[in-house]
Amino acid sequence: MSAGTLDQTARDAVASACAQVDDAAPADAVDGVAPALVARPSSPDQVAEVLRAAAAHRLTVVPRGRGTKMTWGLPPASADLVLDLAGLDRVLDHAAGDLIVAAQAGARLRDVQDAVAGARQRLAIDETVPGASIGGTLATNVSGPRRMLVGTARDLLIGITVVRADGVRAKAGGRVVKNVAGYDLGKLLIGSYGTLAVITEALFRLHPLEDARRWVTVEVDDAGRAHEAASAVVHAQAVPTAVEVDWPAGSGGTRGTVSVLLEGRPQGVETRARTVASLLGSGAQGSEEEPAGWAAYPWGEGDVGLKLTFVLSGLGDVLGAARESGVHVRGSAGTGVLYGSVPGDDADAVGSALGRLREVCGRHQGHVVVVDGPAEVKRSVDVWGTVPGQGLMQRVKDQFDPEHRLAPGRFVGGI
Repeated sequence: MSAGTLDQTARDAVASACAQVDDAAPADAVDGVAPALVARPSSPDQVAEVLRAAAAHRLTVVPRGRGTKMTWGLPPASADLVLDLAGLDRVLDHAAGDLIVAAQAGARLRDVQDAVAGARQRLAIDETVPGASIGGTLATNVSGPRRMLVGTARDLLIGITVVRADGVRAKAGGRVVKNVAGYDLGKLLIGSYGTLAVITEALFRLHPLEDARRWVTVEVDDAGRAHEAASAVVHAQAVPTAVEVDWPAGSGGTRGTVSVLLEGRPQGVETRARTVASLLGSGAQGSEEEPAGWAAYPWGEGDVGLKLTFVLSGLGDVLGAARESGVHVRGSAGTGVLYGSVPGDDADAVGSALGRLREVCGRHQGHVVVVDGPAEVKRSVDVWGTVPGQGLMQRVKDQFDPEHRLAPGRFVGGI
């Protein structure tokens, strides 16, 4: 629906609910789908008012944080209104003694990190996309190298406030780290791509900021050798924060790397670094500077981005299949989560690589999804593949958003 076709009564209702409502510009398109309006609320109350107005006029709504991942998943089936949460950008509370922080959904992850760093603390979520917001990070369930030691956002989130599609606010969890009440709501919202409710606030547990860190990296030219190196570190007593692999596409001597991050007290880090270097073998090098591409996805503009999961015993097979398929993969060799990049200018090649990788990851109890890429390529392939529990996901969607007005079609099975 274009800006010129939205009913004037609906426009007026949204405008009366929010401090700032504008006609959508071309830059506001959601993966090629043009909305009619952009509402920019400045408070959670205004978020609720906008969603009530949208519900009354049966408008479809796509939430947006900082807009860094709006091409992820599938294009929405409809987008009458973009709900821009960048104005909800406050760090609400930092209780250093309790190791918790509360922030609004539009706050940038880096700003939250800056707010807690003065107390020598950190929110242990890697910024994999520069400028990402808290809400967008949760909605897309992004994670980086540190997931190996501290887990993902699901493990760090202890409270959440949301607004349902009908404008009703809901809150779950609490300020006590051991309080488990409401965890299920947070877990449902994480990774739901804005299809269940709009996140307005989140409460996290923090970790101490370590005194020292060191990376130990070795170059390898064989998938089996990369598997052996990563496995040796994972099963040792070195307690790494992360074990990452960077595996370029191509053949003929193309080399990849296995990199291990160690954090803690200086003396302990040095001792563990020596242990890791011996496990990685000849050529292992230590550095206080992070390796190139650390915590960054391997794809660029025009590429198709993939997420691959598998049990750790399948690492060698997955790396071998990726290289054979012309896919550059990078990610956690310590948890079996890799991200792949394949040029997006040949949809047939993308489909072939996707099929091959799904077959291999499936043999190792995992799967492959298309995270990002040109819209025309995503239309030609099965973006999500076969996802366990899809029927349950559909029933949850029906309960949370019975009219299917929140980001319709962006998630698994057209949810």
